[in-house]
Amino acid sequence: MSHVVDMQIEIRDLDALGKACKRLGLELVANQKTYKWFGRSVGDYPVPAGFTAAELGKCEHAIRVKGNPNAYEVGVVKRKDGEPGFQLIWDFWQKGFGLQDKIGENGGLLKQNYAAQVAKKQMLREGYRVKETTNRHGDILLAFVD
Repeated sequence: MSHVVDMQIEIRDLDALGKACKRLGLELVANQKTYKWFGRSVGDYPVPAGFTAAELGKCEHAIRVKGNPNAYEVGVVKRKDGEPGFQLIWDFWQKGFGLQDKIGENGGLLKQNYAAQVAKKQMLREGYRVKETTNRHGDILLAFVD
């Protein structure tokens, strides 16, 4: 069964995405043109907006789980609205055979880590020193340091 969805996040910084992946035990593979998924759309779940069934499985880059060759992968694909950047799509059938354990439900962990990397990078660019911690709920907290 194929259940490919868009994670609903705009990716404009591949370096920050790579760092977020590394923190989660994932690997961003540059220029990998396909991502692992069920392999075909069987019509049991809607194709993400702007995509055709024939486009599924194709990408510009991919994200994979280190040490788990059975896990599905996240496709890093050019945005379908024509704007710069990328969007993330993945097949959540069977929780992606271990992928969801790393990226979180609906990609929440990956999205949070990416946002934290982007924010931290901006703070450092503006000359701030930044302290990063994680609270007991797993939320990433960034704070300015004197």
